[in-house]
Amino acid sequence: MTQALIVIDVQKDFCPGGALAVPEGDRIVSEINALMGAAEVVILTQDWHPAGHSSFASSHEGKAPYDMIEMPYGPQVLWPDHCIQGSIGAQFHPKLQADRADLIIRKGFNPAIDSYSAFFENDRDTPTGLEGYLRTRGIDTLVMVGLALDFCVNFSAVDAAKLGFKVTVRERLCRAIDLNGSLDAARDSMVAEGVTLEAANG
Repeated sequence: MTQALIVIDVQKDFCPGGALAVPEGDRIVSEINALMGAAEVVILTQDWHPAGHSSFASSHEGKAPYDMIEMPYGPQVLWPDHCIQGSIGAQFHPKLQADRADLIIRKGFNPAIDSYSAFFENDRDTPTGLEGYLRTRGIDTLVMVGLALDFCVNFSAVDAAKLGFKVTVRERLCRAIDLNGSLDAARDSMVAEGVTLEAANG
């Protein structure tokens, strides 16, 4: 069994003061660094949107952040502009020891499709290439931490489980947006796919 630690979107825009701040998003950084130091394989994901991305509320006249719209691939939450390619907000949190990463997967760079999951864009079909990387390295077990638990961590964990990986999400090292019940729905979704949730106080 070979295990990888996947650290999801610990970026400035998702931390307090950022454009799409997840409450207490910065509180998990030091413990994630400790985990990375002990991990066999470390993979970081990085939200990486072009300016004017179709998931931004600013790209849709009359729409506000957190409104829902229908895209060709299904329902889409509209977000504040965030993690724009090359911007300060797209950078990893300054205390995250990003140089420990074996691989950095950038996602959300297709202007027409959002991408929560580390494995697929939101059309549920276009792969990021992460699965192939893990398979060729013989990795079958994943531990996931990061931001946000109810969106990018959730989608990544569910996709990984569907692909046959053994997946554990350490809730203590995640934080959530919790938009209209999204946190409870995410937990239910992960458990339904066989993801192991390590409790926030565990």
